[in-house]
Amino acid sequence: MRFLPFLAILAILPACSPVSGPSPSGSSANLGADYWGDRPGPKGFSTVIIDAGHGGKDSGAVSRYSGQTEKAANLDLAKRLQSELSGTFRTVMMRSDDRFIDLDDRVVFANKYPDAILVSLHFNAGSTSRRGPETYWWRVDSHGLATRCQQAMKSVAPYSSNAGQVRRRLRLTRNPSIPCVLLEGGYMSNPAEAAQINSASHRAKLAKAIAGAIRAQAANGDAGTGPRPAFIKAPPSRPTDPAGS
Repeated sequence: MRFLPFLAILAILPACSPVSGPSPSGSSANLGADYWGDRPGPKGFSTVIIDAGHGGKDSGAVSRYSGQTEKAANLDLAKRLQSELSGTFRTVMMRSDDRFIDLDDRVVFANKYPDAILVSLHFNAGSTSRRGPETYWWRVDSHGLATRCQQAMKSVAPYSSNAGQVRRRLRLTRNPSIPCVLLEGGYMSNPAEAAQINSASHRAKLAKAIAGAIRAQAANGDAGTGPRPAFIKAPPSRPTDPAGS
């Protein structure tokens, strides 16, 4: 993803103001909005917000090998994921066509669904030697989902010359008041992986794998995803944050 340099909101949005949610020792479902996300990961949720990254005037990365734009690949993957989840979950699409939506507006939209999870879909760009999926998360209640999604994507694209699973405070990993992850399905700047990403069958496999991770999280919560990470009390992501923070 050629992310809009990890920008952030100008001020804390009203929709992100503190909302009481289940305590860390609460029910296993652990649903509802929570400002800090210092709680177990979600279990028993039935709504998934699918965010196709970029769109409209923001093309995201563009492959020099296939000419494919990230925004188009993101939207195709989002629609495939929606199809995979239909019948089991209520799916809410952040965008269903080629339109630009500001990152702040995506956060506001996601916060309208307090009993949902948010999955933001992207593809990456960087050094031609880097390849493979990456998963970004920040909130404690997003760690289990992030772990499952990263493992699922690696089952389709088992490469390790990348950052892997990363805790990073971004607008779409810190600012929503619901569990949220940002998934990078691979590197469009790598010639071999660009060819894969340009393949409809590969994107179908990726969507199926991510859907499986979401189902596993809904059924099992954080069980089997390792120890819960330490809580870090940090404000919403802002424009003044250092790059990569």
